Amino acid sequence: MAYVVVAQNPIIRNQYSADPSARVFGDRVYVYPSHDILAPEGVARKDWFCMEDYHVFSSENLTDWTDHGMIVQQNKVPWVLPNSYSMWAPDCIERNGKYYFYFPSTPKDTIGIGKGFTIGVAVADTPAGPFLPEKNPIKGVRGIDPNVFIDKDGQAYLYWSSRDIFGAKLKENMLELDSEVKTLANLPSKGLKEGPYVFERNGIYYMTYPHVENKIERLEYAISDNPLGPFKVMGVIMDESPTGCWTNHHSIIAFKNQWYLFYHHNDYSPTFDKARSIRADSLSFNSDGTIKKVIPTLRGIGITNALKEIQIDRYSKISEKGASIVFIDPLDSFKGWKTVLNSSEGWIQYDAVDFGKKALKSVIVKAMSSTGGVLQIRTKGENGELIAEVKIPESTDWKEIKVPVTKFKKGIQNLYVTLEENNKEVEVDWIRFK
Repeated sequence: MAYVVVAQNPIIRNQYSADPSARVFGDRVYVYPSHDILAPEGVARKDWFCMEDYHVFSSENLTDWTDHGMIVQQNKVPWVLPNSYSMWAPDCIERNGKYYFYFPSTPKDTIGIGKGFTIGVAVADTPAGPFLPEKNPIKGVRGIDPNVFIDKDGQAYLYWSSRDIFGAKLKENMLELDSEVKTLANLPSKGLKEGPYVFERNGIYYMTYPHVENKIERLEYAISDNPLGPFKVMGVIMDESPTGCWTNHHSIIAFKNQWYLFYHHNDYSPTFDKARSIRADSLSFNSDGTIKKVIPTLRGIGITNALKEIQIDRYSKISEKGASIVFIDPLDSFKGWKTVLNSSEGWIQYDAVDFGKKALKSVIVKAMSSTGGVLQIRTKGENGELIAEVKIPESTDWKEIKVPVTKFKKGIQNLYVTLEENNKEVEVDWIRFK
C-alpha cells in the first residue's frame, strides 16, 4: 500500500533517501532516489554507503508525497551480487509508453564484466512499476550515477561517472549503446566529479554535476550547444554543505512553470553523512541563461494547507536569538523536530500557508512548556497582524491547545510565531487551523 508523507525539507520522512532523480510524468513529479540504510551487522562496512533497494515517490503538489514502495532490490536482479549493498544513484526516463529505470551496482560475474560497478536497466509500464530488471547490464558501461537525456530530435543519451564523466548515444530500445563512449571534455580536471545530470533549456545543454573543489562536494554546471559537449564550465549551483555532508547529488526539473533543484543532505543523521535525506528548493535563471545560485532551505517547496499540521521547525526564516530547532527525540530522529522559543525576541517565519477562502475559526497548537507561556501567531511580520494568541499551560507532556482565530486572513499567507514574554520557554511541535 502506498505510504503518504506530508513534508517540507527533507521531503521524505519515513526513511533515509539520497541521490534524487526527479522526473515529470503526466501531471505528477516522480522521484527515484537511492535508499540509504545502516549497515547490517557483519555484511557491509559500517562506515560506508549501504543500499539494498529502491523506492519511488510521487506528488502532484510538491507537498504531499506518496511512497509507492520498493521497485527494485539487489537480490532480485539477475546480474547483481545479491549481498553487495551497492544499489547507488539511479535515474528513470519514459519512452514510447515504457519506463526505463537505470541503476548501478556490483555484478556477480567479475570475470566476464570486470571488477567495480556497472549499470543495468529495469523496465515498467507505469512510473511506479512493477519494474522487471534486464538479465544483463548495459554492455560497454563501467561506472556509477547513470543519467538519461532524450533530445528534441528523439536521440537518447546515457551519461555516467567513474572519476571522469562519460556519455554515449543509446539505441531506440534504450538498452544498448549506439556510439562510442566519449569522455566529456573541458570539465574540471582536479578533484572528484560525479553524478551527471543533463537537461536542455532554450537551446542550451546544461551538464550539472557534484565536484570536490575543496574538501566536500558542491553542485556545479557547464553548458554546450551539443549534448556530448565540449562543455564550458559556468559556475556553482549550490555551495558545499555548511554542516559538512560530504556528498551532494541532484536533479533539475521544470514543473508547472517553475524550475526545481532536488538534492540531498544528512538532516536525520547529522553525525553520519552516509545516511542522507532528499530535499528540494526552487531554482531560477538569469536572462542570459546562467543559473542563479540556490540557497538550501528547510521550508523547501510547495504550499502548505492551513488545515494540515504545519511543521514550523521547517522554517523560512528564524530569529538570531530566542528561537532554536532540536530533535523531538534524539534517539529517534524520524520523529522529527520541535521549535523552542525562550525569549520575546525569538520568532519563526513559515511561508506559503493556504488559508483558502472560507473563514477558519480556530487554531490548534501541539506544544509543551515547563514554565507556561503565551504564543502569538501573526501575519505580515513578527510584529504584524495578530490572528491568534495561545496560552500554553505548565506541563512536561505534549498538549494540544485549541483557541479561536481572532482575525481570519484568506488566501496564501506567511505565518510568524512568537513568544509574548521573557523568562518563559515553549516547545512547539506543530500548529493547525480549523
